[in-house]
Amino acid sequence: MITSLYGALETGLIYAIMALGVYISFRILDFPDLTVDGSFVTGGGVAAISIIGGVDPIVATLLGFVAGFLVGCITGLLHTKGNINPLLAGIIMMIGLYSVNLRIMGQANLSLLNETTLFSQLKGIFDSLSLDAAFFAPYEWLGLSAYAPRSFYAIVMMFLVVLIVKKSLDIFLQTETGLALRATGDNQTMVRSFSANTNVYIILGIGLANALVALSGALVVQYNGFADVNLGVGMIVVGLASVIIGEVLFGKKTIVRTTLAVICGAIVYRAIYAMALRVDFLEASDMKLITALIVVAALVIPNMLQKSSEKRQFKKSQKALGRVKQQKGEVQIANVKSNS
Repeated sequence: MITSLYGALETGLIYAIMALGVYISFRILDFPDLTVDGSFVTGGGVAAISIIGGVDPIVATLLGFVAGFLVGCITGLLHTKGNINPLLAGIIMMIGLYSVNLRIMGQANLSLLNETTLFSQLKGIFDSLSLDAAFFAPYEWLGLSAYAPRSFYAIVMMFLVVLIVKKSLDIFLQTETGLALRATGDNQTMVRSFSANTNVYIILGIGLANALVALSGALVVQYNGFADVNLGVGMIVVGLASVIIGEVLFGKKTIVRTTLAVICGAIVYRAIYAMALRVDFLEASDMKLITALIVVAALVIPNMLQKSSEKRQFKKSQKALGRVKQQKGEVQIANVKSNS
């Protein structure tokens, strides 16, 4: 179980980047973008084929990021310039990207087991500098060596990458362009009244969202050691579940807090997922069912809690009103008695 939770932390951090992309499209722009299932594989496919071709893993990962941005921009153009419904535009891109991804990869599956990736590079650095020993030291001092992960390189790397992405996104969303992007999602008519082109912000926002999704895909491919054309199936549901869980558990009062909540939501989702797979009667083939159940729970439970809270508040207000009426009645009776 402990090993599963460490694995959930590693994968949760990777998928947190994808969840941030989903947050931009669904929450900030209010754009139901289903391109995610395709752009996730596009980022992974571009990174994989680049690494196999001898490109440095960092450059290959950035190429996946750029490919995702271009894909997202096309979705935005279909909606803004082609006047296609946003949901339909995403579906069209998702379907079309399946063939595009096959073209990019050349085959349905690519192996990276014998290639140099970001993770293998960092593992080499950790081994050469004996950094794992430094991270293991606190566990040994506390007598918790049995609960330590086998290596810290993936956790450290993904923590740093997610931190950079989060801080960059926080800063961007508080710039003039970022504020205009957020305002476009809230009220396009108001933004147009200031002579701003909302189409540009929609294209930019969807491009950025899919760029983050593709970046996550590029990292997942290198983490897993292979790229598969079906790797992105259901990613939109995973992203939405992470966003919803994060907002419910950690709040969404500010942008900084919300992006942190989305990251934590992705980690919590992977932890729930890992624990669910430990249940005896569940199998690996039940993965999609588990995902669906987690999403249903994330959507239904908050509404139930909110309604329960509203009922409690209503009962309290009714009791308070009853006490006020009773006090007024007692005062009126006392006045009548004093006058008589």
